[in-house]
Parts: sequence; structure tokens; C-alpha cells
Amino acid sequence: MPKSEENPDHREASGVEDTVLGNLIGYRMKRAYMQIQPEAQRVLAEDDLRVVSFSCLSIITDNPGIVQSELAEALQMERSNLVVVIDELEDRGLIARKKVPTDRRRYALTATLRGRRLRDRAALRVRQVEDAVVGCLDAEDRARLMAVLERLEARRAR
Repeated sequence: MPKSEENPDHREASGVEDTVLGNLIGYRMKRAYMQIQPEAQRVLAEDDLRVVSFSCLSIITDNPGIVQSELAEALQMERSNLVVVIDELEDRGLIARKKVPTDRRRYALTATLRGRRLRDRAALRVRQVEDAVVGCLDAEDRARLMAVLERLEARRAR
């Protein structure tokens, strides 16, 4: 009897077996993310946002006065890659850049009222997308999943 018949969890909807990949956590996490990502991109595009610009706006909104190096670290991005995104958000009036008084080479980033409102509206839409995907999980399973993901992420911070 093929393994897929012994354990039907290893058979994809297409009928292709993935007995190795199906047992890899990273692969399963990617598959779940790929259910959310395209729809999240679509709803963010309605507000002329990309995932990276939404992520930056969200972190800046939650951390008024954050500097570019802190933002890059929080998002695990190269600082140089953030410049274009920060310029875009500033040009749209979603964030403001002010020189840090103690170091005039650094800029503190703060979301404008317009930026905060856009972030909140976009976050609601992205949550709705996630809810459609993880709606099969009850509140306890969702809380447990978030706790596990937070523990995995905390390992990186060490």
C-alpha cells in the first residue's frame, strides 16, 4: 500500500505525494503563508500599498520616533532597501521624517494621522484575509499557534 494511502495527510489536493515535504514545518508554514499572501497583496493594493510598505507603516505607527536602523532590524531588512519604501511613504504623506536632535545624521520616523488611519484600515482588511484562511481553527488553536510562532521568533532575538 503506498504511503499516501496509509496516511492521507501526505497527499496533496493535486494527488501528488509529498511524504518528505509534508513533514517539514517550514514547508507547511510556507504553504499556509502562500494561502494568505496573494489575497493580502490584493487588499493592500486597493490602498496602493505593498506588503513591505504596509509592514513599514505598521511598525512606524506602533513605534513613533523609530529610526531607520531600528526599523530595518525589526523587519529583518537591509537599511538601504528601506530608503525607497520610506521615501514612498513620506511622499504620500503617510509618515514624517525629523532629524534626531542628538544625531543630525539620523531621522526619527512618525506616522501621520493619515498614515495611522490607512494602517488601521489595511490591517483590518489583512486580518479578514487571515480569518478566511485560519477560520477552521478555534480560538484556542489560534492562540496556541500564535504562541508557538512567537517562541520560534524569540529564538532569533537571542
